[in-house]
Amino acid sequence: MAQVASVSVTLRPARRATRLPPRRCPNPARPTVSVVIPALNEADNLRHVLPLIPDDIDEVLLVDGHSTDSTVLAACELRPDIRIVLQQGRGKGAALRSGFAAARGDIVVMLDADGSMHPGEIPAFVGALLAGADMAKGSRFLQGGGTADMPALRRAGNWGLLTLVRLLFGSRYSDLCYGYNAFWRRVLPRLELDGDGFEIETMMNIRALRAGLRVVEVPSFEARRIYGKGRLRTFPDGWRVLKTILRELQDSRRAAARRRSPSALWLRKAKMGSAAHEG
Repeated sequence: MAQVASVSVTLRPARRATRLPPRRCPNPARPTVSVVIPALNEADNLRHVLPLIPDDIDEVLLVDGHSTDSTVLAACELRPDIRIVLQQGRGKGAALRSGFAAARGDIVVMLDADGSMHPGEIPAFVGALLAGADMAKGSRFLQGGGTADMPALRRAGNWGLLTLVRLLFGSRYSDLCYGYNAFWRRVLPRLELDGDGFEIETMMNIRALRAGLRVVEVPSFEARRIYGKGRLRTFPDGWRVLKTILRELQDSRRAAARRRSPSALWLRKAKMGSAAHEG
């Protein structure tokens, strides 16, 4: 079963000045970090997000979902070194998968473009990975976290879905449907992500459990989006998350049945016997 722990986080004061990361000599002992930002018509919000990304981030990728405003232009003005990735498919999940495929860093951090996630928390996520975690997931319900953007109905739905995952998969997660996550890029193939919508976050959390990854929860504060209207739809997206949970349960049971099949047992015994003979 995956281990879930928590770490503390301290937000740095917001800085208003726009700046570029300083040039520095490469350090082969230091893991590189990529930040993936899915965006669709977020030009106004990016002006409040990109300047706050810490100086030591190696790569920032903006995944553009075919915006009709000046999202790409604003991103390039604010951060000339940003990489623009054109989203393949539709939905947040498709955008994130496009960004993950293009990322080059050892560590990948997911960050929303609407200003709800503070870039000053990125070091806490990276620190959890450097301390031994395979994946660091944000939690709005640990001490030090919180949310200003969860109405009572959505809070109840999140709690219900979280409780279901706890019962079905034995998790100790304190939050489920939150997209501020970070992970070592090397574990991405083990997650086999294929979601297109907001269910991608739940899928990632459950598949990390199923893969036996060490998951650490990091307290995070979710603010309200700065400009515009959010695209999360409570009932349709909640239904997508529920279907994802049930599908993951079905896949987990099928995998367990395959492991118990006579052929699988015979193959494991043969491998054990071969190893003993060689030893």
